[in-house]
Amino acid sequence: MPQALLIAIIDDDESLRLATSSLLRSMDYMTEHFASTEDFLDSGDASRFACIIADIQMPGVSGIDLTYRLMTADDTAKVILMTARTEQDIHERARTSGAAYLLQKPFEAQRLLNCLEALLTSQIQR
Repeated sequence: MPQALLIAIIDDDESLRLATSSLLRSMDYMTEHFASTEDFLDSGDASRFACIIADIQMPGVSGIDLTYRLMTADDTAKVILMTARTEQDIHERARTSGAAYLLQKPFEAQRLLNCLEALLTSQIQR
């Protein structure tokens, strides 16, 4: 039996972290969730995660800044960003950060699952 893939969920909203983790675990993914980018970075080697799902707007280091950092270290990192923000400049920064997808909150669970599946099977073009 193949080993389940490990997904990181980074969001300062605890209810969203837990709901996303529960959804992904129901689809046989393993998850670790973090309340901040700093907690994620302190957890060890980011390359152990098959994908990182992060909120854009968080206290401290933003999801966009995290994505830039990850892409500088490993341009094959797989990142999905999510936001409730609607400002065009934030969306543009997210698109140019190297993230594979940007999800607008609230989003359908199936949309996240579709993005994750496509990303993990490399069916995206950057």
